[in-house]
Amino acid sequence: MASYVVTGASRGIGLELVKQLLQEKSVGQVFALSRSQPAAALQDLVSKHSDRLQHVKASVDSTESVEAAAKEVATKLNGSGLDVLVNNAGIQLASPGGTRTMTAESLTEVLDVNVVGVQRVTAAFLPLLERGKGKKVINVSSTLGSIAWADKFAQGPVQAYKISKAALNMLNAQYALDFAGAGFTFLAVSPGWLKTDLGGEYADLQPEVGVAELKRIILEAKPAMNGKFVNIHVPGMEEAHGRYDGGEVPW
Repeated sequence: MASYVVTGASRGIGLELVKQLLQEKSVGQVFALSRSQPAAALQDLVSKHSDRLQHVKASVDSTESVEAAAKEVATKLNGSGLDVLVNNAGIQLASPGGTRTMTAESLTEVLDVNVVGVQRVTAAFLPLLERGKGKKVINVSSTLGSIAWADKFAQGPVQAYKISKAALNMLNAQYALDFAGAGFTFLAVSPGWLKTDLGGEYADLQPEVGVAELKRIILEAKPAMNGKFVNIHVPGMEEAHGRYDGGEVPW
């Protein structure tokens, strides 16, 4: 059975993904990473699935914290490798006035979590992934990071978030190139605009809908998909604003 690490697992997409992964017979150990002690919902899952789910404290904005988490996971795996890493942790800061009101400090903060944080985590867990059988790294991105679709989402006042996801997509591409011959699958996935704390109440989809598709893509991901940027598929919403057609998202 495959082993998983999921960052940002205390709420939203991460929490729902952990919940849905535990319903899969092919999933073995799941390590849920969050920056503080697990929130009530995550702690409840840990209590119910103590044989498969473990919480590990890690702040993706701290190299020391992430490296300590990787060592803890390695100890708990007891010599086995890690099969799947899901880089989900992220933040979003609004700039109601657009780029003219986006401060250097807010952009730096978002990039540090959404891009540099992914680099910290991926680098720390890479030795474990190299020993694993799955060799999958799933980077939770967003269609808001598509430069080709920038005009489609121009009204969204989250410029720093958009910039960070575009940068994340390039980070994914660079890893995909570097590890193309090693059996890895580095995949950027947009899970849709979901009704989470980050997505807000006016989002397109309930979390369980988008996450079910995210989980499907993770389970089906193969080296042939290495380096791609894909969208979820929601029947009937292929022509919606989010273009949930399951296809590749243009860069």
